[in-house]
Amino acid sequence: MKIPLANISAACERFLDFMKLTLPRAGVVFSTLLVCAFGFLTNATTLQAETKKKAEATATPSPSAAAAASPAKSTLKLPEVVATVNGQKITREELQKAFDQATAGAGVKADDLSDDQKLDAYKQILDDLILDKLVEEKASSVQVSKADVDAEVAKIKGQFPSEKEFDEQLKRLGQTPEQFTTTVGTMLKQRKWIESQVDGKGTATEADAKAFYDANGKEFQNPDLVRASHILFMVPENAPDDVVKAKEKAAKDALARAKKGEDFTVLAKELSEEPNAKQSGGDLSFFSKEEMVPEFANVAFELKPGDLSDPVRTKFGYHVIKVTDKKAAGTIPFDEVKDRVVAYLQRQKKGEAVKVTIDALRTNSKVEVNLPGAPSSKS
Repeated sequence: MKIPLANISAACERFLDFMKLTLPRAGVVFSTLLVCAFGFLTNATTLQAETKKKAEATATPSPSAAAAASPAKSTLKLPEVVATVNGQKITREELQKAFDQATAGAGVKADDLSDDQKLDAYKQILDDLILDKLVEEKASSVQVSKADVDAEVAKIKGQFPSEKEFDEQLKRLGQTPEQFTTTVGTMLKQRKWIESQVDGKGTATEADAKAFYDANGKEFQNPDLVRASHILFMVPENAPDDVVKAKEKAAKDALARAKKGEDFTVLAKELSEEPNAKQSGGDLSFFSKEEMVPEFANVAFELKPGDLSDPVRTKFGYHVIKVTDKKAAGTIPFDEVKDRVVAYLQRQKKGEAVKVTIDALRTNSKVEVNLPGAPSSKS
């Protein structure tokens, strides 16, 4: 799936992949498309960025103003046992570890969050921990092979520019390679059990797709579109001049190789530092001008299919761009989107079936929640 450059940072992309596997409850949540604490943490990250920007735009505050702006000391206290699930305890330590991993992965400083924000996050993460306990119990007898686990580990590793960066991210999140592999195995067992419960409940026909297409005509209108691939050499924020120059040189060298006739997709898989480049070959699919950062979009929309750009600098780093196709504004024909609409409807139906399964599982279980400020829930 294409992710517009204007809407991502490398940290957030890799965070999603790691949240699938490094938080105890992630196997359930991401395998089933359920809501998790990532939305909250993303909002918190955005809030922090906006606060920092506003602070930089103002004069240095007086000592009294600085004291007033400092976050209030936290008074939030968690009980020793935050929940009980069919007799199994979820402890304060378990919840705090999950919270710390989530904030670390999202680049959020816990000290910058108010007690209300922390409690909201604790509630969402605890709900996922509860679901994890429930599904883990049901999936305990499911068998997965070592080959399947190894393949899934390799798939996740492949979404990082290098194994070194993968290992560094694991270390930041407090996971050893052995723990990571164990978590992958647990996730696969949970996924396999859930899929067994919703098998056959995610079907959609071409007629379903046509009905959706006819009822949502505006969704299939598109502006001028460009399809492009790119090779990205990431430049960290505030990188020293020698690093910037090295990245620019790497981009120029990649362009030279492409101009000599080397396959651009192969080069992207070899050289690009964009997450998922090894899988996508740098392909961004079709995008509108508004979906990309201006520096990237302006160049891409000027190029003709087959053209290569000189290195383009954006906030992400240096890009070498190759335009592969263009489409004029208009309505996308049904035949062109039919398969994608069917797939979308199937995912939607399967997601609804998963929710029904999870809701029933929780309803038929004994769950007690002991977080402060929330009524104890029993089911």
